[in-house]
Amino acid sequence: MNEKPTKSNLIPYPVIVLAAGGDVDAINAVLSHFEGYIAVLATRQLFDEDGNTHLCVDETLRRRLETKLITAILTFDAA
Repeated sequence: MNEKPTKSNLIPYPVIVLAAGGDVDAINAVLSHFEGYIAVLATRQLFDEDGNTHLCVDETLRRRLETKLITAILTFDAA
């Protein structure tokens, strides 16, 4: 499952530079790009009282992952 990046699924470099500089719209664009991946990472299997399984996104974990991504963006040296 090693998918090679293509131009269509990469974040444009100018957006990365703006995000690293603190531009809110650019940071939101990066977060939007990784939204699905973060949701997959934050998905947990839960069991109800009858033993049935349910997949749910752990919102606390999702927010923590988003915060870590924002921190990494703001400390990234795009120069």
